[in-house]
Amino acid sequence: MYAILDIETTGGKFNEEGITEIAIYKYDGHEVVDQFISLINPEREIQPFVVNLTGINSNMLRNAPKFYEVAKRIVEITEDCILVAHNAQFDYRILCTEFRRLGYEYERKSLCTVELAKDLIPGQASYSLGKLVRALGIPVTDRHRASGDALATVKLFQLLLDKDSSKSIIKKAVRLSPKLKLNQKHIDIIAEMPSVTGVYYMHKQDGEIIYIGKSSNIKKRINQHFTGTNSKSKKIQAKVTSVTYEATGSELVALLKESEEVKRLKPIFNRALRRTIFTHALYTSIDENGYINLKIEKADGRKKAITTFSNLESGKSFMVRAVEEFQLCQKLTGIYKTKSSCFNYDLKTCHGACIQKESAALYNERVQALIAKYSYTNKNMVIVDRGRQIDERSAILIENGVFKGIGYFNLNYQINNLEVLESIITPMQNNRDTQHIIQSYLRKNKRLKIIVFD
Repeated sequence: MYAILDIETTGGKFNEEGITEIAIYKYDGHEVVDQFISLINPEREIQPFVVNLTGINSNMLRNAPKFYEVAKRIVEITEDCILVAHNAQFDYRILCTEFRRLGYEYERKSLCTVELAKDLIPGQASYSLGKLVRALGIPVTDRHRASGDALATVKLFQLLLDKDSSKSIIKKAVRLSPKLKLNQKHIDIIAEMPSVTGVYYMHKQDGEIIYIGKSSNIKKRINQHFTGTNSKSKKIQAKVTSVTYEATGSELVALLKESEEVKRLKPIFNRALRRTIFTHALYTSIDENGYINLKIEKADGRKKAITTFSNLESGKSFMVRAVEEFQLCQKLTGIYKTKSSCFNYDLKTCHGACIQKESAALYNERVQALIAKYSYTNKNMVIVDRGRQIDERSAILIENGVFKGIGYFNLNYQINNLEVLESIITPMQNNRDTQHIIQSYLRKNKRLKIIVFD
């Protein structure tokens, strides 16, 4: 659990500043679950430059509560939380100073979004909160007020969690937070899981990830793990002490993240996913008459595939549909073996490429249309899919036929600016498995929005 905060102060000499406003959003890694926002009477003068910057003046604070009146609420909302702030060293110092004046030693673990951003989003022109969130397309209101800045930090922290491919932030939270160390009754773990699409991570007590999975219903899938009676399920049940998850909204994003993170983190119970996830592929060749032939064969890494399939049956089913959709020849697609005309020619649904009655040029045009539709080679495009909230969408970026990564954007923010899009994208590996996942998903979900860039 995280307490994401922002503090406005009076300014002045070091360790003599007072708090004028505080905003704390309690964040569970997915959504805000509690919040505290209040003006504070600092019982001292506010520096003129601070008044100009924040708009907060002494008249506004005359009837505001003093710090000792809200101290208990601050302790309660941040209990068992990691404090998160933009320039956390400053906010944490101010908070500790105020508590020390009351004779109370306030201690919390902290994370700084400036440091995290420099590590996870390098190369930004500025890491000040205002300039950074604008560059990343994060909406911000009430700049230099505690609530507006804290809420912008929540959005920024969510993006940083997305970009934290090594899961170091989550692992640290599991180690430090007693609320995440769940008891032996697996029913308690299941109760904390949501019925959403995403990726889940099973941890040992020291935070190590021992299994990664994806599901369109995380709660249901975790329940299956804990009620399973096979050898693997029993081993997981014996070792797991906590489960964290990452909602993705999009099943495609969940599939890509699962594949990527299993390969990177190599959990001990994910051996199956380390192998290639497809067995067959669609290849082309040109016969002696100049016709492009299509054939489903066992996947061969030395050959360039148009698209790939989880098994032979899936490939055959695709080819039957493609023959009908593009009016292709059964003989030239390997469906109907014959030395003369194919069966569809007798039914008048094949134009006669099998016996050279249709020109190779005309026939090959339709084959090329199929290739263009089901292969994203050399394409620059963004696949837009569901987001984690109603006002959000996921973006899967492909440049020159190469999968670059995934990200999220607010519906109020246009993503036709490629530089902004690239800054919100979490880079991911492009390999044969990711190509298979994307192509398979595109085949099955024909209503996806695709934005093509020149």
